Amino acid sequence: MSTTSESFQRFKLKKVVDTLAQKKGLHTELITLYIPPERQMSDVLGTLRTEYGTATNIKSKSTRKNVMDAIQTVIQRLKIIPKPPPHGLAVFAGAIPHGAPGSEKMEIYLIEPPEPVNVYIYRCAAEFWLDPLREMLTPKESYGLISIDRSGASWALLRGTGLNIIKTVKSGIMGKHRAGGQSQRRFERLIEQAAHEFLTRSAELTREYFEEIQDLKGIIIGGPGFTKETFAEKGYLKSPLKDKVLGVLDTAYSGEEGIRALVEKSEDILRNQRLIEEKRLVQRFLGELARDTGLATYGEKQVREALDRGAVEIVLISEGIDYSRITIKCSSCGETTEKTLAPDRIPKLENELESQQCAKCKNQSLQIIQTQDLIEELGEVTKETSAEIEIISPETEEGRQLLTSFRGIGAILRWAEHT
Repeated sequence: MSTTSESFQRFKLKKVVDTLAQKKGLHTELITLYIPPERQMSDVLGTLRTEYGTATNIKSKSTRKNVMDAIQTVIQRLKIIPKPPPHGLAVFAGAIPHGAPGSEKMEIYLIEPPEPVNVYIYRCAAEFWLDPLREMLTPKESYGLISIDRSGASWALLRGTGLNIIKTVKSGIMGKHRAGGQSQRRFERLIEQAAHEFLTRSAELTREYFEEIQDLKGIIIGGPGFTKETFAEKGYLKSPLKDKVLGVLDTAYSGEEGIRALVEKSEDILRNQRLIEEKRLVQRFLGELARDTGLATYGEKQVREALDRGAVEIVLISEGIDYSRITIKCSSCGETTEKTLAPDRIPKLENELESQQCAKCKNQSLQIIQTQDLIEELGEVTKETSAEIEIISPETEEGRQLLTSFRGIGAILRWAEHT
């Protein structure tokens, strides 16, 4: 069984967040509930019953009814869940306006997030509180940051939006001036020796702080002056850490202040790391096609057929495609068929089905029973095999080529299709 890729998890979560962000209540009557994995469900139900009692004091009759109905809906759903899932649960419920004014529909969403919920909170507002889910959309890879100049150095670890300052040291290097009657040349040699020892010690500390971090994606070095270039390029850092250096950037400061300046200056580098990974994946796919190795295929039909055979290693899907997978069922004989359509074509299909005959029983009893985002549906199909699925942004040249030249769907295969 495959492990769901981070890019696919992020895509699904982003879709959920975008959907929930569009939901607005008429008043403060939409419920948000975050349940950490270690929380007892009995405690959660107790909190909801307390809030139900508090809601009886709401002055507005319609708001009171909507809040109480939402709480009761959540209670009924949670009663059948013995304990929170491994990552906890996010619950959203409330009366959402639909159609004509005064027409509202109770909606409830239970979401098992891709990362553990670390807050237990109940909120009632005019919109859902989505900040904890948005935080999960922030990439969680670790990046080592080093701010260094002749006065000293600081090390920090950036994981998602969390910045941890690990250590700050002084260099102990004397300033460039005459002292104690020593000759200028001897004094300068002492300074350079001290600088060499400082950079050697800094390299040792870098290895100590960063070498054992399994998810370290890269190292960014910054600072004023030329010390950072000397440290990065003159043999102080050894592989594999040297190979992880993503950039050497100018900052006005060193130390902890320099680390924070480095974070701001590194935004483009950090954002581009995922894009670089995506470019490599698409380049591999394009290379297999160009060499006609039989180790790549494209198009929805061809990729589905390869998945059925278990031949797919990685499915590449452009984030830019916007299609739905429609399941049509005959209510007379139970025959089902599937189609892929643009969302705006679904209403037309519904009208057409009213007069269409079932291919099997010839009755006019066809109806759409399921509509699903194509990317999510293909992700579920991929999950049933040992393949991976990667969501590719159209921001790069390769990503745009996948979208425009291959209709946004391709696959790298395990074995050659023509053998």
